[in-house]
Amino acid sequence: MGGHRVRVAPWQGQPYVALVGPARVNRGPSRAEIQRCIADLVERGVHEAVTPALSPFEAEPFYQAGFALHEELHLLARDLTIPPPKPQHRLRQGRPWHRARVLEIDGEAFETFWQFDSYALREAKRATPYHRFRVAVERGQVTGYAVTGRAGSRGYLQRLAVDPRNQSGGIGTSLVHDCLTWLYRRRAGTALVNTQHRNQRALALYERLGFVRQPDGLYVLRWSSPAT
Repeated sequence: MGGHRVRVAPWQGQPYVALVGPARVNRGPSRAEIQRCIADLVERGVHEAVTPALSPFEAEPFYQAGFALHEELHLLARDLTIPPPKPQHRLRQGRPWHRARVLEIDGEAFETFWQFDSYALREAKRATPYHRFRVAVERGQVTGYAVTGRAGSRGYLQRLAVDPRNQSGGIGTSLVHDCLTWLYRRRAGTALVNTQHRNQRALALYERLGFVRQPDGLYVLRWSSPAT
């Protein structure tokens, strides 16, 4: 935005709330660049901004620019030197016509703040150079989905959601195994995923499947205009 090393996107379709994070460059933004970006957004009528999940290093200039902590996330990693188990459920490649059902599941699986809209789903798939979009299908109905990304030797489970009516049936496990298998076959060395501290169900799933909590978590920050 305006030559800054800051990336700006809509937030859940809300016209006055922006997602503001580091651009896809080697150097993150400075405090001054973030502040100039926020000033530009305010002139356009934006009165609130949130960041994507940031590492402690990435978060520091945002704190300096006036952002405050909104939520801490667990960061988990899994070694991929050993081939993971094969999925036990029928999975398919996600298609454009699955999008409406996928977003419906996402809205039922996550709190309002974390829910995806069409733009967020598209951005999750574009966040890395390579991605995989998979859906689980039971009796002709999509019951869960996952987006996996790869950048170099690192893999990322970008999103995982299962219809609450179909939880405890192993669909989430199959989607994670599919993610890990795809990354393993493409020689990624590590898979990363994050989840909310209070999402004990997801945390238990990831740890059961070999993910290990990392000492440093991730941070989602928030900024609000003093006038609001």
